Amino acid sequence: MAGDSWIKASAGRILVEVKAVPGASRSEAAGLRDGALLVRVAAPPEKGKANEELRACLAKALGLPKSAIELVSGAASRRKRFSLPADAEASVRALAERGAGK
Repeated sequence: MAGDSWIKASAGRILVEVKAVPGASRSEAAGLRDGALLVRVAAPPEKGKANEELRACLAKALGLPKSAIELVSGAASRRKRFSLPADAEASVRALAERGAGK
């Protein structure tokens, strides 16, 4: 599906495109924007702080341990790709829909 280009299956896991907005007032998923899951993070974009906060935010929202969420690409970019367990796909999609409904 063309609208699902932000999430893909890969080797028993899923790859999720994320657009990070560092320096927000609070960390939260905010729906889909520009073909990616938009996640606002309170941490500043310095020395990996925003990446760690983003990983923690996703883990908490999805009920997963942080160790299950891997940053695959985009460490120094606002556009990132994360690898998550395949069984988290429904939760990720629900998170995207909840965020969009705000």
